[in-house]
Amino acid sequence: MKTFKHLYPQITAFENLRIAFKRAARGKRKHPNVAAFEYQLERNLLELERELEAQTYRPGAYHNFMIDDPKPRLISAAPFRDRVVHHALCQIIEPLFERRFIHDSYACRVGKGTHAALDRAQAYARQFPYVLQCDLQHFFPMMDHARLRAQLARVIADKQTLWLADQILDSGALIHADDPPCYFEGDDLFAAARPHGLPIGNLTSQFWANVYLNPLDQFCKRELKCAGYVRYVDDFLLFAPDKFTLHAWRARVIEFAATLRQTLHEERAAVFPTATGIPFLGWRVYPDHRRLKRRNGIAFQRRWARLRKEYAAGKIERDRLDAAINGWVAHVAHGDTWGLRRALLSRVAVPRQASA
Repeated sequence: MKTFKHLYPQITAFENLRIAFKRAARGKRKHPNVAAFEYQLERNLLELERELEAQTYRPGAYHNFMIDDPKPRLISAAPFRDRVVHHALCQIIEPLFERRFIHDSYACRVGKGTHAALDRAQAYARQFPYVLQCDLQHFFPMMDHARLRAQLARVIADKQTLWLADQILDSGALIHADDPPCYFEGDDLFAAARPHGLPIGNLTSQFWANVYLNPLDQFCKRELKCAGYVRYVDDFLLFAPDKFTLHAWRARVIEFAATLRQTLHEERAAVFPTATGIPFLGWRVYPDHRRLKRRNGIAFQRRWARLRKEYAAGKIERDRLDAAINGWVAHVAHGDTWGLRRALLSRVAVPRQASA
């Protein structure tokens, strides 16, 4: 396998950092921390450049908070200057890995995304009568740092670039330091001390998820020879002409996931006919149509009600409301949701913003 050297000067170059800032700030320019960074942009970028070149850069503390989407999840947001570094790193190294990924991995990749994943799943649902639905249990908290480092080093032969990746990895390890240990076959007593876990919310975490699970993708495509396979982060589908093949694959996927120090939600890893609809990425996908899951519609109604109250109180601008409704409509328009959109939007009157 070809390896790459001399990457670090590309990462730390001022122009690369400037582009990284623009990408990290996209859609967030009004946030106070982003505005403060931009106010002295050249100074802040030069400071980052010096720290990175001298290898004195150290990530800051994460801001942790819980969300319900649809289940409780811990989100860890890095300081904005660290997010600039994440973009600077990924801009250089991601293309080196992209050519090694399979076509049907859809998260955090140019030209992919949730709608492309749904389209592909629906195409396979028309082609195959049965599907095996899988998802990994506590995927991000259980990601093993030693395994990820080894996978990065198979492609990157640049000590400085690997040093920067280590800084980001180590900064997120403390978030999951107190998680209960998970043991796998062959583990010794020190297995619980293995550094693990990535913060949900980092650009690097999304990219590294694809690196980490690329062996699983290759296993399903090359070893199992699964012609119909779709993965989005830790949710993945295997399609086949008969359910007996899928039950056999299920056992082998469970075994292979353990080699990555990951476990399947075995009670959810089910084989069923595609005609009954596949729960996937917030939708139920049928061979000839797809429907938004009810809980997603309810979640948006709650969010919309909260935004309207904030607008009425003068806390947010009208463009924030417009962005929310336009984004949601654009998302759900990819399914059979005309009735839902009409029912929700026809009875919603946007209140006038209170005057100062």
